[in-house]
Amino acid sequence: MYDEVSFEKIIAVTDRKLCIRPFLEQIERICALKPKALILREKDLAGQEYRELALRVRDICSRCQVELIPHTFIETAAELGTERVHLPLQKLREVFGDPLLRQFREVGSSVHSLPEALEAVKLGAGYVTAGHIYPTDCKKGLPPRGIQFLKEITSSIKIPVYGIGGIHLKTGQVKEVLGSGAAGACIMSELMRY
Repeated sequence: MYDEVSFEKIIAVTDRKLCIRPFLEQIERICALKPKALILREKDLAGQEYRELALRVRDICSRCQVELIPHTFIETAAELGTERVHLPLQKLREVFGDPLLRQFREVGSSVHSLPEALEAVKLGAGYVTAGHIYPTDCKKGLPPRGIQFLKEITSSIKIPVYGIGGIHLKTGQVKEVLGSGAAGACIMSELMRY
């Protein structure tokens, strides 16, 4: 279905509420596409529920040789032995200086403005996701920040930037995101329904 897209520049982001089939089956389908990584972003789960789901997703990612990046739950990420963890900027602020962060090769963060991107760098982020770039149902009513916003971020910080928000395959949007200087694109809704 997506043969012409290079998935090595795509980070899949999960939201099990958007799935059209059982979540773990959907993860299998996504991992078969060989994205660069999969961010397990299930924000509504409590710690133990997230941990149990993460263990199952880790097994699928491991079998498919796709990097798993836990989202928000630092302790679970540490327990799973992942190399990366992804934190909303507010969470990164809260845990800045926590010795547990040294366990990870890289910490990523989500940003929505240039000042936030600069702050994420100061707090030690090794990459950021920046958005939302295009209109998306996930941010209904909020105007997209657009490609110019992404260009501003990529030209202002020296760590990898991944565009996120409303990005669809087979539309030229991934190419546009990469053309802005971004290291890649994050895709959630479309991959949850693939």
